[in-house]
Amino acid sequence: MSTPRYRLDQPREQRRSLRTPRYNAEAFGVAAERIARFLGTAKFLVYMTVFVALWIAWNALMPASWRFDPYPFIFLTLMLSLQASYAAPLILLAQNRQDDRDRVQGEQDRAQAERTMADTEYLSREIAGLRLGLGEVATRDFIRSELQQLLRDMRPDDRQADSATG
Repeated sequence: MSTPRYRLDQPREQRRSLRTPRYNAEAFGVAAERIARFLGTAKFLVYMTVFVALWIAWNALMPASWRFDPYPFIFLTLMLSLQASYAAPLILLAQNRQDDRDRVQGEQDRAQAERTMADTEYLSREIAGLRLGLGEVATRDFIRSELQQLLRDMRPDDRQADSATG
């Protein structure tokens, strides 16, 4: 009896396919966020402005044999369109990842707020219970005043002296 080629109690290994290339989605997302973060800086705008200005200056001022993109700068337009076509999805990917992080953070904040509210309500009930319990307990000042009153009642001569001076 021969053993089956694939065991039914174990998952199959994934086959490589040309239709679905393998990539690390997390690493790709981190790279997209870095690029999107850079695209949103003044440094990028300065670099892009310098690049375009140099491109135009080179192709407008250099001898005709050195020019690689004569006016109306079709190749520059193509390069800028290509850059924009990649920048937009990268920015959207970075925004989606940020939205996911914000949603998770919001859920965690709500859970923390609920726990804080429950703790606050519990402590409020405990304090109310302690206040009710303390209402039935004799305080130090009450006991002191009662003892002083008893001492006055036990000494009749002090009571007479108090009434004579008062």
